[in-house]
Amino acid sequence: MPPLAQRNLFHDKVRLTVTLTGIVFAVVLIVVELGLFFGFTVTTSNLIDHAGADLWVTSPRVPYVEMGVPFSERKLNQIRAVPGVGDAEKLVAQWTQWKLHNGSQESVQIIGANPDSQLGRPWNLVEGRAEDLKDPDAVILDEIYKKKLGVTGVGEVFEVRGHRARVVGFTRGIRSFTTSPYVFSTFKHGQDFAGMKEDQTTYILVKAAPGADLEQVRRGILAQVKNVDVYTTAKFSRMTRFYWMFTTGAGVAVLIAAVLGLVVGFVVVAQTIYATTMDHIREFGTLKAIGAPNSYVYKVIMKQAGISAVMGYVLGMIVSFFVVHASQKGGAAILMPMPMAVGMFFLTLAMCVGAALVSINKVMHIDPAMVFKG
Repeated sequence: MPPLAQRNLFHDKVRLTVTLTGIVFAVVLIVVELGLFFGFTVTTSNLIDHAGADLWVTSPRVPYVEMGVPFSERKLNQIRAVPGVGDAEKLVAQWTQWKLHNGSQESVQIIGANPDSQLGRPWNLVEGRAEDLKDPDAVILDEIYKKKLGVTGVGEVFEVRGHRARVVGFTRGIRSFTTSPYVFSTFKHGQDFAGMKEDQTTYILVKAAPGADLEQVRRGILAQVKNVDVYTTAKFSRMTRFYWMFTTGAGVAVLIAAVLGLVVGFVVVAQTIYATTMDHIREFGTLKAIGAPNSYVYKVIMKQAGISAVMGYVLGMIVSFFVVHASQKGGAAILMPMPMAVGMFFLTLAMCVGAALVSINKVMHIDPAMVFKG
């Protein structure tokens, strides 16, 4: 097929620029909105998904991870005695107050666990080690919250609920969905920082023994340990995401914004592709006047849409990459996993082709005689 589609696109550089700008705007808008939604879902269950546990033992009827209710830590030995349990550790997850040097206070979530275990430890460490939490009064927090908590570097000393806290390390990318940052410590320090009794824990994390049936282990714990609920990590993660997404309404707002991003993106692309086609309406009329079949006109318009989609996608993803990268240092994470990046190509192509179909309907009804009129 002669490169008529390319000639139509590249003949008017201004029109091509406008078309690509519209597509790029749509791609970036959709990436940001969908990325915020993915970031939202990941952040809400971040702690659960990275704790390394197979099962979470909680007080009865705990709806999501931030609402843990303390219970007796003596249940730990009962759980360790259940057949199929490979390891079990206590975890503190409680709200408390962090005092800055200027005297003001910030709400934080203390996460206290055994630093010698793989369960409940901080991850993505960029400075310090998890084992450093065994030092006196040691805490680790995420570098994103340095400014919020008044921290400038390792070694600084603060006060948490009247107890001394010394920063020994930083993580990267561990956001809490609420405005209260996670602060990691040992289990004992976590109890002190949260004001809990010495014989209480918020959760018990369980790692099943190799080859053990997870459902049988879960039922075994429920049968031998009274007044607790036991959830798989996957289920507890879903419960937490569901709560924040639907019960609070926050997730619904993000989801609606993502859908609106799709709609606005399609409208923008449809308008730009349609305008490009209308600018060449006389050329298409000429083709029909000299006997070109409708199928040829279809191919020209669809090829224009395809080329525009590819160019707009590439440029849009370049811009999106910088936007996503910049968000990593902010409070709201914009995530763009590889499946989403691949899906964006087909979505961009679908938007451009869909917009082209609207243009085709207009072109198919033009009168070839128009080319002979002044």
